[in-house]
Amino acid sequence: MELSLAHPALKAFMCGSVSGTCSTLLFQPLDLIKTRLQTLQGGVQPGSGRVGMVTVLLSVVRTERLLGLWKGISPSFVRTIPGVGIYFSTFYSLKQHFLQDGSPGPTQAMLLGGGARAVAGVFMLPVTVIKTRFECGRYGYSSVVGALRSVCQTEGPASLFSGLMATLLRDVPFSGIYVMFYSQAKASLPTEISTSPSAHLANFSCGILAGVLASLITQPADVVKTQVQVNPQLRTAEAVRSIYMEHGVQGFFRGAVPRSLRRTMVAAMAWTVYEKMMAHVGLKSPYGVVSCFPINS
Repeated sequence: MELSLAHPALKAFMCGSVSGTCSTLLFQPLDLIKTRLQTLQGGVQPGSGRVGMVTVLLSVVRTERLLGLWKGISPSFVRTIPGVGIYFSTFYSLKQHFLQDGSPGPTQAMLLGGGARAVAGVFMLPVTVIKTRFECGRYGYSSVVGALRSVCQTEGPASLFSGLMATLLRDVPFSGIYVMFYSQAKASLPTEISTSPSAHLANFSCGILAGVLASLITQPADVVKTQVQVNPQLRTAEAVRSIYMEHGVQGFFRGAVPRSLRRTMVAAMAWTVYEKMMAHVGLKSPYGVVSCFPINS
C-alpha cells in the first residue's frame, strides 16, 4: 500500500517517525549531557566545583571518545520511532474526532497535547528507563534487549515503569503547555505576517518560544524522573527530598540549558521534516505542532 493511499493517522505516524529519527540522531549528545548533569556522571563528581555543559562534554570526550556522546542512541531510536509516531497519530486522531476542522482554544489545545503525550509516554516508558540508564554511564548494558532482560531478572518487570508518575508530571504538562503557547502565539500573529512569505519563520519562532517555556516549567519533573529511573530504589517523593537536601532548589533545574537547547534544535529539524512530509502526502499538519515529541527526557 502506497503511503499516499494510507489512512491519515498512519500518514501522521510515518511522518512523525521519520522526523523524530532525524532529530534524535543529530541531537542525542545534548540529551546525554543533560542526563549526566542531572546525575553528575561521566567523570564529573560532586564537589568538583561548578559543573556545566562544557565540563561534561569535555569529560565524556576525554574518557569515552567522541562516539561516547551518542551513548544511548539505540534505545533512543527504539523509543523515538514508534513513540513519535504514536504521539502524532494520537494527536491527529483526537483533533479530527473532537474538533473536525475547527481550531482549538487554549484549554482544548492543552487537553489534546497532554492526552496524546500521555498515551505515547506510558506506552514507551520501559524503553525510556533503559535509555536513561544507558546515558547516565552507571550501567554496563550492551544492548536494548539485554538491558530489558537484565532489569526484569534482577529488579522485576515493575522497574521498567519506574518514574511513571514523574514522567507523566513532566510529559503531559509539557505537551499541553507547548500546544497552548504555540497555537495562541500563532493566532496572535498579524494577518500581514501570517500570510506573507515569512510566515514559516514566524511560525518557527513561535515554536521555539513555546518549546523553551514549556521545557523550563517542566524541568523539575524531568530531574526527578531521571533520578528515579537511574536509582530504582528511590520513590518519587524520596527523590524530590534527596535532590532538595543535596542541591537545594537549583538542583531541580540541572540540565535545563541542554534540555531547552535540544528542544529548540529538535523544533528546527522536526518542523522542516514533518511539515514537508505531511504536505507531500497531502495532509495538513495539526497546526504545526511538531516539537512536542515524546523524546525530551
